[in-house]
Amino acid sequence: MKYVIAIIRPERLEEVKHELQKVEVNRLTVSSASGYGEQKGHLEVYRSLELEVNLLEKLRLDIAVNDDFLQPTIEAIKRGAKTNTGCIGDGKIFVLPLEDVIRIRTGETGSDAI
Repeated sequence: MKYVIAIIRPERLEEVKHELQKVEVNRLTVSSASGYGEQKGHLEVYRSLELEVNLLEKLRLDIAVNDDFLQPTIEAIKRGAKTNTGCIGDGKIFVLPLEDVIRIRTGETGSDAI
């Protein structure tokens, strides 16, 4: 089992969800995130004042998958999140080992609980 964390642009969420549904990954958690990478923020003008915005709004997707769903999940996220602009900031995918999962309602554990 693996735990996939993806950081994506907010405007790409619907496309990522669509791509995940195509590969039968129908369970995910989405939360707001702020941060910066290579972009290091941007400059905004507000009421004639220039403000440096260091933290950019992103979304964090958390997905637990069985090993046989890992590669399709990664490819689906990549297809959905990529903007094809050639610019930095499309996001990152992190894959972590997942030791155990427990479904609270039934008590199922491991791969059965995913």
